[in-house]
Amino acid sequence: MLEAALADLRAIQDAAWPPQVPKTVDYPIEDRTVVGYLRHWATRRPDTVAIDFYGRRITYAEFDDLSDRFAGWLLEQGATAGDRVGVHLANCPQFHIAMLGILKIGGVHVPINPLFREHELIYELNDAGVEILLTQDTFAPMVESVRRDTPLRHVAVTSLSDLLPPGPSVAPPFPVADPATTDWAEIMDSPRAEPVATDPDALAVLNYTGGTTGMPKGCEHTQWHMVYTAATATVAGGRRVGETPPVVLGFLPIFWIAGEDFGILYPLLNGGTVVLLTRWDPEAAVTLIERCRVTSMVGTVDNYVELMDLSGFADRDLSTLDNAMAVSFVLKLDPAIRARWRDATGQVLREASYGMTETHTADTITLGFHTGDFDLLSEPVFCGLPVPGTDILVVDEAGVPVPMGESGEIIVRSPSLLTGYYGKPEATAEALRGGWLWTGDIGKLDDRGALHYLARNKEMIKTNGMSVFPSEVEALLLLHPAIQCAAVVPKPDSARGQVPFAFVQLLPDHNVSSDELREWAAQNMAGYKVPTVEVLDTLPMTATGKVRKADLFTLAEEYK
Repeated sequence: MLEAALADLRAIQDAAWPPQVPKTVDYPIEDRTVVGYLRHWATRRPDTVAIDFYGRRITYAEFDDLSDRFAGWLLEQGATAGDRVGVHLANCPQFHIAMLGILKIGGVHVPINPLFREHELIYELNDAGVEILLTQDTFAPMVESVRRDTPLRHVAVTSLSDLLPPGPSVAPPFPVADPATTDWAEIMDSPRAEPVATDPDALAVLNYTGGTTGMPKGCEHTQWHMVYTAATATVAGGRRVGETPPVVLGFLPIFWIAGEDFGILYPLLNGGTVVLLTRWDPEAAVTLIERCRVTSMVGTVDNYVELMDLSGFADRDLSTLDNAMAVSFVLKLDPAIRARWRDATGQVLREASYGMTETHTADTITLGFHTGDFDLLSEPVFCGLPVPGTDILVVDEAGVPVPMGESGEIIVRSPSLLTGYYGKPEATAEALRGGWLWTGDIGKLDDRGALHYLARNKEMIKTNGMSVFPSEVEALLLLHPAIQCAAVVPKPDSARGQVPFAFVQLLPDHNVSSDELREWAAQNMAGYKVPTVEVLDTLPMTATGKVRKADLFTLAEEYK
């Protein structure tokens, strides 16, 4: 049934395929690992800059050397293939170096959200079984405070400034630490690990994502998943892998799957350069785009508007930025914003892609659909056609494909689908059925076979582009000794898109205010997850004992 629907759909999509987008992916080497691509470019383009961090330029030859040394250090700590190694850093070159070093020994890279508070950190370290952790000096006290409650046996510390040059190209948003107070120099003194073959289909990364029940789950991804994603993202931009090395402005958090894809994998697979920022800074961004001749950037629509609002922006030269992709969260990309960007830069601004952590994101092509603003004037959000090798269908509750133009659940089949949720076979079986991922997202296919995203699972909250899962916030709130039950719903917010709003019911004989609960939440979860809290005498319940969240959606909107 699904295959028959796909045959008809592919014929329609083939007829609508943008002429500037290759229909197939050509890989420049046979190796299907990320490590293989690093070694390839270290040999073929040793002097090409792989990472430019505030003027510290790390070539491919140096990147290969430094990651070999991190791999050697891991081996000295007793790490072996399959061991989970945590990387708990904001954007910095040490993240890239550690990730590739972990992959070089066949280890499992576990990127950890640097915004986590204690309970979140304890949960993820335990869930992944992380025994070795590279953390940031500013996070080290928190790590030490929870260490006894985790499997950690070795913690190393680095500073954002450990790889900062003496004269930065733009002002960094962090202080310079004394390198003698961190472990980075000692790690880099380790002998280079001898090259070993790594399995492209073995577990390589645990990318954590939230869900509708419980705490976050680790999506099992392989090196081949990463190679395929970066290669198809290249094709989706109208290029062949490795032919035109991109220069990417990377400021999305690289612990996040989109940041990993476009700030690490996409430039690496193409032998290109990432101009890396620790965080978004419009003044620094426009300077670096101009100075480094940046060709590619992924940011929120708000980021692009901030650039255009800069004094003197009209006089800046952004003509090289021909692969500008936007993500609509708070501000939505519309014809007026696109026209303003085109007038200022001569380039087209388009929506980035459909995707999620389970698919390694970057699943669709939006290039080539901007004529007459077709993509922006059709029902939002236009996501485009599936990248080569990926299939997308829209089905009803019984799993039957719905007619074009009708809405249903989006299901995806792709070479980059997660192998499973780490240690969670029931959740895996629910999400992966017959080789397809049931996303929980609602969408439709138009008469070109292009996907339109209509709604995320309505439980999820998007705050400034960051995903907040009510079930996770609820689980954290229930750690408070006075809370009997909690329910979290999204509340519209003009500045951030949505914010979490928590309704709680207290245990008998407990008295604590909403403000005190919010203050407690701020100490126990990442800042973007901290909800507004309202204490109710009782939560509204159904006859079967479930919280009536529909009532709470309405109630949240009434609060100012």
